Amino acid sequence: MSQKRQFTGALRDTNSSFLPPQRPDTAPLHVVFVLLEHFSLVSFTSAADTLVTSNLVTTSQRFTFSTVGIDSTQITSDLGIKISADQTLDELSYETRIDLLVVCGGFRSQLEEIPKLSRKLRQIAARKARFGGIWNGALALAHAGVLKEVRYALHPDNHAYAREHFPASKITELAYVIEDKIISAAGPSSSLEMMLVLIEQLQGIEIVNAVKEILSCDRATQPTELPKFREVFAPSTPQMLQDAVQLMTGNMEEPLSIDELASWIGSSRRKLERLFRIHLQTSPSRYYLELRLTHARQLLLQSNDSVATIAAASGFVTTTYFSRCFKEFFSVSPLALRKIKRGDE
Repeated sequence: MSQKRQFTGALRDTNSSFLPPQRPDTAPLHVVFVLLEHFSLVSFTSAADTLVTSNLVTTSQRFTFSTVGIDSTQITSDLGIKISADQTLDELSYETRIDLLVVCGGFRSQLEEIPKLSRKLRQIAARKARFGGIWNGALALAHAGVLKEVRYALHPDNHAYAREHFPASKITELAYVIEDKIISAAGPSSSLEMMLVLIEQLQGIEIVNAVKEILSCDRATQPTELPKFREVFAPSTPQMLQDAVQLMTGNMEEPLSIDELASWIGSSRRKLERLFRIHLQTSPSRYYLELRLTHARQLLLQSNDSVATIAAASGFVTTTYFSRCFKEFFSVSPLALRKIKRGDE
């Protein structure tokens, strides 16, 4: 029987959605997005994407979400694109589970009070739910009186309105705020960051790291080459170690020996092993194996190549050895994982 082994560091996050669950499943948290007319489409999708991706990187569903329009299920976004919501505000039942309700506004969204929305928010507040506001969505919370003494974030263009109509409210200059049971973000980028912080609080750092790997793979101040695997090095990480990892990722099919790696980067084997132990808490050979298994897992799920072909492309001499290593880390055989993830029975 194969001994269970675990991935280390960033590679654990990379492979998290393909590993056995580490805790019993619980009921997913339900998020309701109330979309105001001319809501910021990218702000909404940024927030929703974090929830969807959280489900993708785990073995059990952690979140569900639904969308609500004020008077119609057809809502026009700030881009002029119409979105079909799941229901209207009147159809939002009191029995509906709501763990978090987020009001999504936009540059041209109505700032004045929407009475029926205020009434609904006060009803839901009695159930101790969390509330959120995106762009100027927090103003709807202020109109309903659910902000109370909590600090909140708002798009800068709406600060003057907020100070005039809610002089006692604690508006901030921050991009996003999570305080008490209120979350708020001023725009698209902060909407994403806010949700990541919230998910970390609710579900843990490992899930968030895995989500970031997917959603932040192209984040850069200028065009750069996309990495095959996300290994976030601290500024103090020696360049020699970074070079070694780069060599590993570039030599999957024909793996270099540890002595060859050390030679290529101008180091000794002993020094290289010490660098890996200090900074990545593993050995070079173990890290290389995890990289190759991650590479194999990607090929397995993204192609129809045979297990033998994938094993060879990932530097494994025999299919038997590859399958054994794969099962030790993923708890299932390569073909079993392919069937599970593709929904085959």
